[in-house]
Amino acid sequence: MTTSSGPYLALKTGSGDRQLSLVGGNYWTVGRGDDNNFVLPDRWISRNHAMFQGTDNGKFYLIDLGSRNGTFVNGRRVSVPVILHDGDLLTFGQTELRFYSPVDTSLAADVTLGGAFRSDSTATAMLHVRQLISVMVVDIRDFTVMTRQTDEKIHSEAIGTWFRRAGEIIGQYGSWVDKYIGDAVMAVWIHGSEGTEDASMLQILQAVSTLATMTGQLHQQFPLPFPLRIGAGINTGYAMVGNTGTGDRPDYTALGDTVNAAFRLETSTKQLGLDVAMGETTYRYLQKAGYLTAGKPKPELSDAFFRRFTLEMKGYEAPMTMWAGTFDDLDQFLAATL
Repeated sequence: MTTSSGPYLALKTGSGDRQLSLVGGNYWTVGRGDDNNFVLPDRWISRNHAMFQGTDNGKFYLIDLGSRNGTFVNGRRVSVPVILHDGDLLTFGQTELRFYSPVDTSLAADVTLGGAFRSDSTATAMLHVRQLISVMVVDIRDFTVMTRQTDEKIHSEAIGTWFRRAGEIIGQYGSWVDKYIGDAVMAVWIHGSEGTEDASMLQILQAVSTLATMTGQLHQQFPLPFPLRIGAGINTGYAMVGNTGTGDRPDYTALGDTVNAAFRLETSTKQLGLDVAMGETTYRYLQKAGYLTAGKPKPELSDAFFRRFTLEMKGYEAPMTMWAGTFDDLDQFLAATL
């Protein structure tokens, strides 16, 4: 067997080891269904079982997608995204694979600095450009409490299902999951050079609303101790953005304070006892979108639903101004706007 020059999975077959390359993209799905990147004909594996995600700093995450029989790393069942290490043994159903990442330090450094590595002969350096983006961070509330009160198998299936459905919903509203982080997901909307489009700003809020509804209904499918809830932070601003993917599978990397502030905004919802918080720039664009799509001279439309707050945030010298509200406020705004 020829050793790959990049990260790969080793699958034992009757004719020897088979290599499944993890080069040339940012995510790969595993399952029994034909729509996966890696199709494994094992009846104990779910149709869409798990997903691998590569990050811009060279790390690889393994994410269970709500599989019935679980995803295991070195014999331990995983329920949230976990970082893989060279040589880890992965088990899906009755199928075992080994994760290998023979990447030297110089290559890892190049990836961090924005080097793009493609599986074809057209490898080029990724160009980072300064672009207007909106970042959404969504986090599951009371996750640790639920973990302590729920059977491990049920917990893994429920959370894996949440990750899978979150990805589908975000895709439905024009974006993709940029990162899976613990019990949270981050998505990015890329705007044009002339500013945001009104429809795209409303899509972000529709995505948040749909995610909240989906999360609140999970206890109807799984015997959870209480209905799950989420909190969301949305921030709009300029960031360094690069694309190393293809047209049908974008692999954008967004860096900078715009991204960091979105995480701070999500954290602020816990302090405020609310559900969703938006940065000032997001709010300005939202006011404009609500005003135009409502077709009425109501620039104060969003003021009726969201309140202004100023909070001290970790890592920021000056207080951060934001607009926040509940999911009921958000749904009322969307009903008045769309």
